Amino acid sequence: QVQFVESGGALVQPGGSLTLSCTALESISGGIGWYRQVAGEQREWVARIYANGQSMYAGAAEGRFTVSRDNAQRTVTLQMNSLKPEDTAIYYCNKAPVPPGASWGQGTLVTVSS
Repeated sequence: QVQFVESGGALVQPGGSLTLSCTALESISGGIGWYRQVAGEQREWVARIYANGQSMYAGAAEGRFTVSRDNAQRTVTLQMNSLKPEDTAIYYCNKAPVPPGASWGQGTLVTVSS
């Protein structure tokens, strides 16, 4: 199964922007998604992008986040704007939909706080 490495997380003030990057360790095809998880809560879907470039967003991300992909570089990027404290989470990427038994990377921590 494809493994992913996430990066770009940081501490940012409310209203700020951040760009997360996801690099696949091998060629990617099909849908790729960004997910996030708050400690003690279930991981939730944030955004996904399909091989044809079509993207979809969860309600909380709609209008603020933009997902893009570069298949040649094996990267999927999540541009996050107008960040809110409730966006604080560990962000992960994986295939979309997530295959049964898929492994997860370490993720990247985003903290939105003043």
